[in-house]
Amino acid sequence: MTFRHRLQYFLVKKLQISNKESLKIIESGEITVNNQQIFENLTFEKTDNITYQSRLIQQGKELLYIAYYKPTGIECTLNINIEHNLKTLLPISEEVFPVGRLDKASEGLLLLTNHGQIFDKILRKEKKIEKEYLVSVDKEINSMFLNKMQEGIEILGQMTLPCEIEQINNNTFKIILTQGLNRQIRRMCYKLGFGVTKLVRIRIGEIGIEKLKPNEIRYLSQAELNWIK
Repeated sequence: MTFRHRLQYFLVKKLQISNKESLKIIESGEITVNNQQIFENLTFEKTDNITYQSRLIQQGKELLYIAYYKPTGIECTLNINIEHNLKTLLPISEEVFPVGRLDKASEGLLLLTNHGQIFDKILRKEKKIEKEYLVSVDKEINSMFLNKMQEGIEILGQMTLPCEIEQINNNTFKIILTQGLNRQIRRMCYKLGFGVTKLVRIRIGEIGIEKLKPNEIRYLSQAELNWIK
């Protein structure tokens, strides 16, 4: 998924000209993107300011970077035709997109943005970024369970990578993953005979959920933005 668009096709539609004419305009240097003169058919975002012969032809939208507490029972989709979709529930009117996913039965931290480059960048690094979860299970945790979870378990035809795990109480633990296999924690627990009763993502990289409650948002701090960028 990407938010980026080809400049040539934008000009064709916006100025009602041909492909050949739009390329000629680009190569002549009559287009600026965010005050930078452009000579090639690059891609751009809805957040970019674009001018033609000093006339603004696209007013860029404000870049948004948001931490959101996704409640349980909500699908990570913006398709309003799907029941319990994210778009209907979000407490903001701006158009933003979820970065990554969190399954319907799980809750916690989800990143939202309208910045396509950042979206793509995070997704490309997703398998290397630490994600921390607070998990409750339906039986008492023992040392065997903790060791197996930490060392790796075969699910979906492959071994999970070693991870960090910390017991909180008899039925609850924290786990830090750098993988993003489908329903990974639930599948790992199931293989060991445990059912997950609650799963909350509390951190992605250097971004924590902090004091957010379900369906609340907060805008990322400068330090968090620096980590993303």
